[in-house]
Amino acid sequence: MTRRAALFDMDRTLIRVDTATLYVRYQRAKGEASVADVARVAWWMLKYTCGIIDAPRVAEKALRSFAGKSEAWLTQTCEQWFSEYACEHVAAAGRDTVARHLREGDLVAIVTGATPYAALPLARELGIDHVAATHLEVEDGCFTGRVRQPMGYGQGKVILAERLAAEQGFSLREATFYTDSITDLPLLERVRLPIVVNPDARLRRVARKRGWRIEQW
Repeated sequence: MTRRAALFDMDRTLIRVDTATLYVRYQRAKGEASVADVARVAWWMLKYTCGIIDAPRVAEKALRSFAGKSEAWLTQTCEQWFSEYACEHVAAAGRDTVARHLREGDLVAIVTGATPYAALPLARELGIDHVAATHLEVEDGCFTGRVRQPMGYGQGKVILAERLAAEQGFSLREATFYTDSITDLPLLERVRLPIVVNPDARLRRVARKRGWRIEQW
């Protein structure tokens, strides 16, 4: 029997807000980001919500400042950031849904466009063992400032989910996927049970037309 799987998006799904916005607020509080940086991230998040962002180009811009910094630095930074800024925004209904799938013996995974450095603290908080995320290129323990393809965005998220399915022995055709964003439509169309959570306007229209379940977390 093929194992069942429950896949969860992170931003605006398990966490009720955008983690990029929370991270730049954290940087701002530490004096590492300007008002302009905050505004820039807000603009990127608006374009992401509308599904009109050039994700690879934005990632390239955002990661330039990471070049030469140690991977250990980001791991430690994200642990502190999650504890101080993100944990309080974890959706209670998301916690309950993850716990239910775990009780039922399903494989549970976070599938996200964010990096593992941001997603792993959330996974540990919720008892999730698997994360499929956007990986950054690392050489000799330091970031190069480049992204390893594919990114967890659009069709790239499908590829990451397919890799996870092959590694862990489940089928996307028998999986459940929870997400908020129209950019995740390719993966929603691949799973047995697509569930939209806190959907953006475009995804809500698609979900209603196709009879997909809509939940508010």
